[in-house]
Amino acid sequence: MHKLAQLDRRYVWHPFTQMRDWERAEPIVLVRGKGAMLEDAQGKKYLDGNASIWTNLHGHNHPKLNRAIERQLKQVAHTSALGLANKPASLLAEKLVKGAGCPLKKVFFSDDGSTALEVALKMAYEFTRRTGRSRAPRFLSLDGAYHGDTIGATSLGHIDLFHKSYSGLLFKSDKVAAPACYRCPFNRAKPQRRDARLYAKCNHECATQVEQKLERRKYAALVVEPRVQGAAGMVMHPPGWLKRVAAAARASGALLIADEVMTGFGRTGKVFAGGKEKVVPDLLCLAKGMTGGYLPMAATLTTQSVYNAFLGEYEEFKTFFHGHSYTGNQLGAAAALASWGLLHQPKAKVRRKAMERVLEHELDSLWALAAVGDVRREGLVVGVELVADWKTRRAFALKDRAGFSVCEAMARRGVLTRPIGNVIPLLPPYCTTDAQLRRMVRVLRESIVEVLGARQV
Repeated sequence: MHKLAQLDRRYVWHPFTQMRDWERAEPIVLVRGKGAMLEDAQGKKYLDGNASIWTNLHGHNHPKLNRAIERQLKQVAHTSALGLANKPASLLAEKLVKGAGCPLKKVFFSDDGSTALEVALKMAYEFTRRTGRSRAPRFLSLDGAYHGDTIGATSLGHIDLFHKSYSGLLFKSDKVAAPACYRCPFNRAKPQRRDARLYAKCNHECATQVEQKLERRKYAALVVEPRVQGAAGMVMHPPGWLKRVAAAARASGALLIADEVMTGFGRTGKVFAGGKEKVVPDLLCLAKGMTGGYLPMAATLTTQSVYNAFLGEYEEFKTFFHGHSYTGNQLGAAAALASWGLLHQPKAKVRRKAMERVLEHELDSLWALAAVGDVRREGLVVGVELVADWKTRRAFALKDRAGFSVCEAMARRGVLTRPIGNVIPLLPPYCTTDAQLRRMVRVLRESIVEVLGARQV
């Protein structure tokens, strides 16, 4: 075993990982990357099939991102945002506000997706109290929601496997059914060997339920991941659902909090996923791809109205009492500015569309496999759901480790991704070539056949 692998096993506790399983095999120790490729300590190369947990946009070791960080490093690495401003954070805030559009006017920087959500929750909570809407604000989110692992963000989560053990620490939030067409909670979509969003026969009961919930109670905010619920299993929402529930939230007086930690920065085909339905929230949470996947940084954008609720004379103590040591960090902001520039290059937009077409074509071959229940794609986000019986949509038990076994087989073939239960996600960096995309899907198919069999539909 490589020395670095030994050190890892001896000292490191990994996130969302059963360490007993981890200790049974030699871990992959990554030491370098270039473009869409990663290399381990043994010299083996891998395709980065999930953009290093949904963070990397433009590829590893990108020269423009490297130079931006190096330039800033030669000036100053970090100064406090408590009572002080800095150049890259100010420039970045302007870019984000102009890119997000009205009514978003203000940016509060933090460190990661969870903290971006914590900021939004605290802002919405206090705004609701100070405007007299409610003295005990409550939040509404979706079944299967995952918004992070800090206490407030976890309180909005509705994935029992992740959240149940911490229930005694959490505040109460309400939930509504997610618009998950393949596993429709109202049973309006029978398996048809194509994306369930295209053939579901329904009256949009999932949207009606949200409207009814908002009518019955005064909520501080409706919290959603626009278009795609990542940790729920890349659950992709049908077109029109977001626009309808956003209108319902506004009509009820509730704020709309959009968690675009995963979907932001071009993943779904628009810079922000809400843009696909022309929905701009009251609070927008960003992280992951914000710096191109190079450095931890997050932001919460909000409206002038929310901002104004915290304005007052010093002795009124209406200040937003929240902050982080590395708020607005210069290195992160410099990387984010460079990433924003790359994202908006005309040739980059064309390339992302071309990647979508290649993926669409290649993924079509997976429908022939009986172990594949659903193949979902939104822009450059893919979720392939494995099933024990495609006709009944019967899922593999988690103890069967179907998803993990397929991903382990993919790693042996040189493609890295991480399952979400029985769902295999693919989120290629935007620099991934056509040949690499084809290889990614081919390896996924070969690995499904190896682990679950080649039986055809």
